[in-house]
Amino acid sequence: MTPHCAVGMTRSAPETHWQVAGLDVQVRRSARRRTLALQVRGGVITAYAPAGLPDATIRAFVEAKQGWLRQHLGEQRRRPAPPALSDGSPLAFLGESLTLCAAPVTQARRVGDELLVPAENLAAEVERWTRRAVLSTYTALVEDYAARLGARDRLRCVRVSATRSRWGSCTAAGDVRLHWLLSRAPLEVLHYVALHEAAHLLELNHSPRYWAHVARVMPDHARWHRWLRDHGEELGVRGDG
Repeated sequence: MTPHCAVGMTRSAPETHWQVAGLDVQVRRSARRRTLALQVRGGVITAYAPAGLPDATIRAFVEAKQGWLRQHLGEQRRRPAPPALSDGSPLAFLGESLTLCAAPVTQARRVGDELLVPAENLAAEVERWTRRAVLSTYTALVEDYAARLGARDRLRCVRVSATRSRWGSCTAAGDVRLHWLLSRAPLEVLHYVALHEAAHLLELNHSPRYWAHVARVMPDHARWHRWLRDHGEELGVRGDG
């Protein structure tokens, strides 16, 4: 989840790039949007605006919020990069702590609390192993939440994703994707994202009705939403949904 500042609801028009008050701003317009909002993600400022909103109104809003924007840009630039993996590194995995061990193996495999990995391309091998290992857990979680929401019949499949900007997604056809790096987050966060996407089987939006479905199953969902906003980039994903 990322810093977001809104005033005053996405089939989007092509984005444009502006310089406002010395800041680089991406402007994205949508015919369905009803509010003007600013977002800072991965050191990039994006303004989301209704299709017909005058340029001058958007520029004035950015100028009025430049202090807020500079603050969050600075905070994001100061955040440490995710630590590089190496022999002996700890690895969080679905609520457990594993130890990486470079070994003469052809592909990564788990032995007890150790993950044996080829010494070459260690990070890539860890990702490949994780994507295989999490699928059954991710599938069971989404299926469970879909059933609790009364939407199990709308779920077609669960897949593991690796995008750099989204923790999860749900399509109108019922395809749900969860990011493999969620395996390194607290289990409550993984559960929240699984529920978040399962609720989209009922509402492909973030309307009050959508959030009511989420809150009915997980009353403290906002806590885990904040965790992703505050710590998500530390895991390597610059996104909120």
